[in-house]
Amino acid sequence: MDNSTYKNKKINVIYNNDKESSNTSNLLKQKLTDRGYEVTKEYDNEAILNICVGGDGSFLTAVHQYSFPEIPFVGINTGHLGFFQEISPTNLDEFLDKLDSKDYIVDSLYLVEALVCTRNSCINLIGVNEIVVKGIESRVIHLNISIDNTYLERFSGDGVIVSTPMGSTAYNFSAGGSIVYTTLDVLQLTPLSPINSKVYRSLTTSSIVPSDMEIQIAPEYRDENSLLITVDGNQHRYENITHIIFKLSNMTINLLNIGKKDFWSNVRDKFL
Repeated sequence: MDNSTYKNKKINVIYNNDKESSNTSNLLKQKLTDRGYEVTKEYDNEAILNICVGGDGSFLTAVHQYSFPEIPFVGINTGHLGFFQEISPTNLDEFLDKLDSKDYIVDSLYLVEALVCTRNSCINLIGVNEIVVKGIESRVIHLNISIDNTYLERFSGDGVIVSTPMGSTAYNFSAGGSIVYTTLDVLQLTPLSPINSKVYRSLTTSSIVPSDMEIQIAPEYRDENSLLITVDGNQHRYENITHIIFKLSNMTINLLNIGKKDFWSNVRDKFL
């Protein structure tokens, strides 16, 4: 992202209405204007950068709201964890200095895609962190799971998470899944409260699935209307689900990183 190659210096500033995010956004807008950037009044698809002020939830909401734009995102963290939002409100000038001098890199983040098929149609869903299949009202569900058209297991339990590498540190991590380096083109399949007994046999650990393989999930007939699908925290209900196919999406989103990014120090600082 080189400003000299663009016809404009438009920047989209996206923020929550909470007091800290609003105050930080107003200060940021003034600093951008003083440096010759044009802060858009409404979201502009021709802007050179999306600056998202808030927490990780704000970032995910913005990505979905603006339909996974190619414009790079960078985050100002006024939330709590901030895996996507890495710039502190106290470091705005340092961030803008590096933006001016083009001292940054742009990483592409892999997305997870699900084709949810019912008895009448198929619906395409895309997630940044994860797509979750679970039982409505936490009821036990039974899922026939295959990988690359090879039958794996009849899963019984609360559900499963299919996460991206970036999402491996989100819900997946809380459910006992593995942390995956963000540049690896893989998906992770993680069970939620699997039942493992003489009657039910389910894998109790997560599985890493390479990008050239699909994950197929088919609920048992009695569970067709018992599934709740959650995409990055947003719930979806569909009637008569026959099967769901997961794959690594051909789409990506771009994340602008200021300076050197050390993934493992980020993990240490957020979790330890």
